[in-house]
Amino acid sequence: MLLSDASTSHSLFRRIHLDPPLLAALLLLAGVGLVILFSASGGSEAQIWRQLTRLGISFGVMLLLAQVSPDTLLRWTHWIFGFGLIMLIAVLIVGDVGKGAQRWLAFGGIRFQPSELMKLAVPMMVAWYFAEKSLPAQTRHSLVALAIVVVPTLLIAKQPDLGTAVLIASSGLFILLFAGLSWRLVGFATLLALPLGWLLWQFGMHDYQRRRVLTFLNPESDPLGSGYHIIQSKIAIGSGGLYGKGWLNGTQSHLEFLPERHTDFIFAVFSEEFGLMGVLLLLAIYLLIVLRGLYIASQAQDTFSRLLAGGLSMTFMVYVFVNIGMVTGLLPVVGVPLPLVSYGGSSMVTLMAAFGILMSIHTHRKLLKN
Repeated sequence: MLLSDASTSHSLFRRIHLDPPLLAALLLLAGVGLVILFSASGGSEAQIWRQLTRLGISFGVMLLLAQVSPDTLLRWTHWIFGFGLIMLIAVLIVGDVGKGAQRWLAFGGIRFQPSELMKLAVPMMVAWYFAEKSLPAQTRHSLVALAIVVVPTLLIAKQPDLGTAVLIASSGLFILLFAGLSWRLVGFATLLALPLGWLLWQFGMHDYQRRRVLTFLNPESDPLGSGYHIIQSKIAIGSGGLYGKGWLNGTQSHLEFLPERHTDFIFAVFSEEFGLMGVLLLLAIYLLIVLRGLYIASQAQDTFSRLLAGGLSMTFMVYVFVNIGMVTGLLPVVGVPLPLVSYGGSSMVTLMAAFGILMSIHTHRKLLKN
């Protein structure tokens, strides 16, 4: 009877194109996020309900995209990418300005960021480009794929939105690596990094971005100004100790020493209240999700699906790495949320759309003859 029930449940998930292990890990992570968000928001039930609404929409988008077969995605990829590029150019010309950045388009009272679409469109386009080519990738093909990544990345960095630009660049570069990027090309790019970095510092970065880098290198140089966020964040993380102060008992967050505690710096709240053991458990959940995504990539039956699944899985890892890195002072602050834990909307929808694509790749596999 138990075997029959398990088989029926598995068959149901296959019919609606969901992967049970990945879905369970995502739901567990979302639950952890709600628990810590309740503490970080000072027990705000209104904020929890708003987050629940966003989670519902995001999981709905995941379910919707899981029904779309990889073959359909392949046919529509270049149109989606082209549309996204047009919108990015439109942002630079007629985009709405807010907090010193020009990142939004508004239509009929609806305001959205086209860069969120490119988080999916760029890895899809690079995977589409390599779909019919022999691997490992030849140098000329790698250069074309690199151009596919660089153009939207520069358009987004121009807005400016350095965090999203980093995520989009990494999503495309991971697919290049999976496609067998020549190590000679990697070495050449490494040699170019220093002069390009100097040019970026001199001409491509805004003053506030330079301050972020300088604050990253020496936050104590301005403890009451630009270094305040990261200093308070490290105090919160360190004060958590091995087991933490307990849920709702974090002093740095509840006494409002920690800024942006429910968004970018929510990891510091979690670390203070649950300590090192809690952090290890949270990282274990993230690791399970990444490993499941890579397993799905290894089981994919065509080049497009395999590269896309691998790229999306590793981009999720970059989300986690960049957020935790900036909160702990290992990386400059670039405004990347902690996936499914930070309070937010648009980035969560994009993230869950990516998991919908992963589930589609895994559940639309065909039975092949030996």
